Amino acid sequence: LNLISIDYIKYKANLFTKKVEGKIHIYDPIRKKYLVSAPEEVVRQLVVQYLVEEKQYNINWMNVEKAFYVNERLKRFDLLVYNQQMKPYLLVEMKSPKVKVGEDVLEQISWYNLPIQAPYIMITNGIDTLCYEMNYENRSFTKLSKIPAPK
Repeated sequence: LNLISIDYIKYKANLFTKKVEGKIHIYDPIRKKYLVSAPEEVVRQLVVQYLVEEKQYNINWMNVEKAFYVNERLKRFDLLVYNQQMKPYLLVEMKSPKVKVGEDVLEQISWYNLPIQAPYIMITNGIDTLCYEMNYENRSFTKLSKIPAPK
């Protein structure tokens, strides 16, 4: 599958958590609030830290859980990173570590990307990561060996 090897766990120290009424909450620096900690949310926050710390993406150019329409159906993306011109750049789909990253997830993010038209898409479950560069003219994509640098 040509997975990209990323050690997201090394960013765990960057995460802020607190216990509220017996439940662990994790801080989302994009939405600037604490959310109930679910496996997919932990993956999202680790990926955000990786993109900011390792790849030097600007956290102010990131958006999470925004609603949009695909074929008149309401959907929400996990993470969208914009470029300096505030155009969609990298669309990321996160899954729980228990969910295999495969063709079905790739198909899901491809559908999500139709109205967004980001040049790059990434899928990860915090263990396995795949990234693709889109080619809209040829209606194809190319698997990448690393996450693209910000533009």
